[in-house]
Amino acid sequence: MNINLKHIPFSRFGSYLSISYLPKNDYRSEGIYLRTIRGGDDDVGALFKLDVTKNGHCIPFNAIAAETCLCLQAEEGVVRLIYSEAHCLCIYGEQVGLRLSLVTNAYDNAFYYQARSWQVNVFSQSIRFMLTPFIGELDVSAPWDINGSSYVIADFHPREDNGTVEGIIEEFLTIYEQKNDYPTFETALDHVNDEYKKWLENTLPVPAKYEAGRQLAAYITWSCVVKQEGYLPRSAMYMSKNWMTNIWSWDHCFNAMALVKKNPKLAWDQFMIFFDVQAKNGLLPDFMNDQFAYWNCSKPPIHGWTLAWMLKHSNELSKENLAEIYQPLKQWTSWFFKERDVDNNGFPEYQHGNDSGWDNSTLFHQGIPIESPDLCAFLILQMETLAEIANRLHFQMDYEEWKKQADQLLTDMLAYFWDGEQFVAKLAGENVRSGDSLLLFMPIILAKRLPKQIRLRLIEGLKDENRFLTEHGLATESLQSPYYLEDGYWRGPIWAPSTMLLIDGLMESGEEAFARDLAHKFCNMALKHGMAENFNAVSGEGLRDRAFTWTSSVFLILAHEYVNKETEKPSL
Repeated sequence: MNINLKHIPFSRFGSYLSISYLPKNDYRSEGIYLRTIRGGDDDVGALFKLDVTKNGHCIPFNAIAAETCLCLQAEEGVVRLIYSEAHCLCIYGEQVGLRLSLVTNAYDNAFYYQARSWQVNVFSQSIRFMLTPFIGELDVSAPWDINGSSYVIADFHPREDNGTVEGIIEEFLTIYEQKNDYPTFETALDHVNDEYKKWLENTLPVPAKYEAGRQLAAYITWSCVVKQEGYLPRSAMYMSKNWMTNIWSWDHCFNAMALVKKNPKLAWDQFMIFFDVQAKNGLLPDFMNDQFAYWNCSKPPIHGWTLAWMLKHSNELSKENLAEIYQPLKQWTSWFFKERDVDNNGFPEYQHGNDSGWDNSTLFHQGIPIESPDLCAFLILQMETLAEIANRLHFQMDYEEWKKQADQLLTDMLAYFWDGEQFVAKLAGENVRSGDSLLLFMPIILAKRLPKQIRLRLIEGLKDENRFLTEHGLATESLQSPYYLEDGYWRGPIWAPSTMLLIDGLMESGEEAFARDLAHKFCNMALKHGMAENFNAVSGEGLRDRAFTWTSSVFLILAHEYVNKETEKPSL
């Protein structure tokens, strides 16, 4: 598979290193860069610009990336790069060399270490590197200027007799641990290929027509995992190694769902990771990375829906798993009623658009806090999931109490949010009348718990081709709305999570044909336009970050579970 570095980074499972094309800006030139994704998405983390050299001069090259090997191809020769381990970038060149030019900031420096190695201390990115040649030579220019190097340029030169160069770039945080023996480039490549082959084999099978999409989704999800480190208590599948270099506390659910059948241990790690850092009052952070968590917003409580889906579609979750999640999920559910019900009327609120996951939805145009029926729908399902877990764990009183609370909230929700024609959101007790957001159709996830006339009304609205429905799926804001924008984030584009939730709700409502049609639309769009953060609802074009894991995961789930399997042959 050919990976376009302008859209999809070259990385690997477990690594905080990534190679991407970056455009020119005030402090760097256009080119291919080795980056670090530590610390979140405030900075692209550019470390070294990569260039191919001949006789010490930079020459033109093309970057040709596949899943496990990046080739920098020039007319005079080629440099190949692989991640032998999460912290190691291996170099092999034929007839040409490789230049690393540090994106230098204050205090950054390099110095000769030992045994032909040079250490590069990148103060600005809180990381250090050891550069070591195995075949050929390493020349480093790093002139000292008071308290740092004014620049750092490292050249891996090929041997004169056979034109080959081989070396390694090792990342480390504290103590450098040199190995006694390093594998050859080819041996390391074989090892990485075997590792990726196993991942691909454990990626959900899909109908044959979607195999190219499966290959892309498999690479994106594999390469976006980072190892447990710092603030992260478990291995985490980031949303991307482009710009969205964090995990958010609803994004992780979709990745867990795609993993649960074939990789249940990693799936459980994805599902539990936010509960590991849960606040004492039950709150989950909005997002986190290896260095910090962000608490100023939250995300919608889809975790009960997620867990119920995982239990329905896999037998891999144990009684011990359910015992582990019961109290944290209970606290998360109770938090909404204790901390997010400012007027104490029994209906929790979103205190910002970001709390809903639909950051700039038109529901929030008139102000905050907003009472929205989707939040009640998620909490009803979460209570039902807690009841199911309590039943399996033989907590009979808890089981009965959760069922009672879920039923009562459903009754109250319908009386408060359904106006006879549609669901409405409330601001200070008054109906919100701004825009026409798909978010108000999210209660379809309650499926047959809803009265038939309400369910049919929602389905009618979703099928209206003059409103949300396009040839690619469901827009997040009606195309007739004055607030609709082609690239309006949650005011127009098609998103994976809204698509997944609505399809599942439609299936549970008995609208199987419509649900499968939406699954086809989404999978066809992603197959053509890639695993983008979101998509133009009219053209299907991928928007924003073009290598997103929840899009990849939803594609895999939909292609595996929801397309019409009677007419499609699986790829595996």
